[in-house]
Amino acid sequence: MSSEALHVPRDKLSRKTLEMHYAITSLMEELEAIDWYRQRADDTEDQELKKILLHNAREELEHASMVLEWMRRNDAEVHEQLKEYLFTEQSITGREEEASGKHGL
Repeated sequence: MSSEALHVPRDKLSRKTLEMHYAITSLMEELEAIDWYRQRADDTEDQELKKILLHNAREELEHASMVLEWMRRNDAEVHEQLKEYLFTEQSITGREEEASGKHGL
């Protein structure tokens, strides 16, 4: 998987960049696993297997949430973007236009 490889020599990267790379890669893997489990759950005709697969998807969602929270706590820019867009009720794109000052452009 291309996300596992570094695009710059390891010795040129700060520890913070490496740690964030690990978190981003882990988040991508967790989200991919959620997708796989949900697709399989939709496809199976066995109800017990469906329950197990959906349970597994929820576990992966828990893992993804934990990594995302670690990212929020350890990167001020991630924190600010999540603070801006998560848990809001208005239009997401409307929120972006308001935040960037691009009202109706």
